[in-house]
Amino acid sequence: MAAVVVTNRFKILMKKSAVLNTCFSITATLILSVSSLLANAAVLPDDRIDILYHSYDGDGVKIDGPSILVRKNIAETVSVYGNYYVDEVTGASIDVMSFGSAYVEEREEFSFGADYLYDKSVMSFSYTNSSENDFDAESYSLGITQDFFGDLSTLSLGISYGENTVGRSDDPNFEEFSDSRRFRAGLTQILTKNLIVSLNAESVIDEGFLNNPYRQVRFLTGENAASTRSELYPSTRNSDAFSIKGLYYLPYRASVRADYRTYSDSWGIEAENYEVRYVHPVKSVEGLTLELRLRTNDQTQADFYFDLLPFDGATNFFARDKELSTFTSTQVGFGATYEVKAKWLSGFDKTTINLQYDRIEFDYDNFRDITANQNGEFNIGEEPLFSFEADVIRLYISFWY
Repeated sequence: MAAVVVTNRFKILMKKSAVLNTCFSITATLILSVSSLLANAAVLPDDRIDILYHSYDGDGVKIDGPSILVRKNIAETVSVYGNYYVDEVTGASIDVMSFGSAYVEEREEFSFGADYLYDKSVMSFSYTNSSENDFDAESYSLGITQDFFGDLSTLSLGISYGENTVGRSDDPNFEEFSDSRRFRAGLTQILTKNLIVSLNAESVIDEGFLNNPYRQVRFLTGENAASTRSELYPSTRNSDAFSIKGLYYLPYRASVRADYRTYSDSWGIEAENYEVRYVHPVKSVEGLTLELRLRTNDQTQADFYFDLLPFDGATNFFARDKELSTFTSTQVGFGATYEVKAKWLSGFDKTTINLQYDRIEFDYDNFRDITANQNGEFNIGEEPLFSFEADVIRLYISFWY
């Protein structure tokens, strides 16, 4: 793959943990999955093709690219799919600009999977390979869902394993490894003809080289003087997340969804997410459905996060990744789906055009913008706190056949 790192070749790996992807993990699976959002019942997904363009613009970084997914059923018991996804990364986030310069990079991702239907059970397997110039990842996932109690309840279990190879674009001899194990369980219950509730739990074990080989942490060397050194993380991380989701169908074909998620890990981070969505079909425009959503996230810092160390080696572990600091985010989104009934598309069972837009605001409580101190206007450690806004766009076309 082509990746060009400009000037001093300093950059940040674009990998983030599950809880810290509060906002913009713009993966194709989020928009290409079953729209019920709550569970996979014992039926196979429809045959369909999804063509996506995604864009993220915030904190001086632009990420965009295409994705295409094709799914096909075989003999009414097997569904297979393949997905190709690209990220084109340009610009420089605050992490980069604090100690380096902008870069250009491309990430390619391939994935394929299969679902097998047997009676009231669906067994699933998937494989994903992601590659960029200094980071390669492979992951495998197995899952099973089972309907029972007259199809009013659905139990889901899953396990995933991932392997990562971490490099440096400025050091061909640098190579580190990490792996991740994920365990998932969920229960979805139809309580009434209008109300569905889902409970989900996930436990993750990460081991190996877990920090970013480029990012620096700063420490005081004297009165209003500081220097930097590479971050140092623990080699293990255990995390647990629990969520409850509710979907209520309103009499006029609209629906309201509410989600709550809590997260904690062995690094001392705790987080809570709240989300509300409202979906409304427009009666005056046949085939048009609108969606509004609001999401908030509150997170505490990791035990070894420091915006500024008092001296070099003050603690065993130290990090200055803003995603490990204390911060809040607010996300407001809008979506529109339109079913196209043009005659030239009559070869497809159904065709929809979908547009999703989100505006996200981040406010960091203890991460300071040291780029604002280029001319020494502030004392070290007293720079203004950092905040930024981001725009996320997903435009995709879906074809059922």
